Amino acid sequence: MEIFRKKLTSIDLDRGLELPRDSNLERLQPFHGTIELSTIVESSAGTPLPDPVTIHCSTRSGKLVFTRGWHDIARHAGLKSGDSVTFYREVNGGAQYRMRVISNVG
Repeated sequence: MEIFRKKLTSIDLDRGLELPRDSNLERLQPFHGTIELSTIVESSAGTPLPDPVTIHCSTRSGKLVFTRGWHDIARHAGLKSGDSVTFYREVNGGAQYRMRVISNVG
């Protein structure tokens, strides 16, 4: 069940991935402050990273932002401005969420 889809900007890559305003936050478990989200990350071809990544989601200036863990994903996947991510809830082998990263090649 999709929570959000976003085309990345340089700010998302430098400061943290800010969740779009139209995110389906009902799919996120309720929290106050910071939450850790165990996430399986996969490429557009469906190839997952070997282990789930823990993404820290916190409130910054009233907005939800992925910080620690997100930067590792962006670096490992070589994400650039213009690439896309889709984040959705899917309980699978200990991870509760899945993120698909899509490079904007060409």
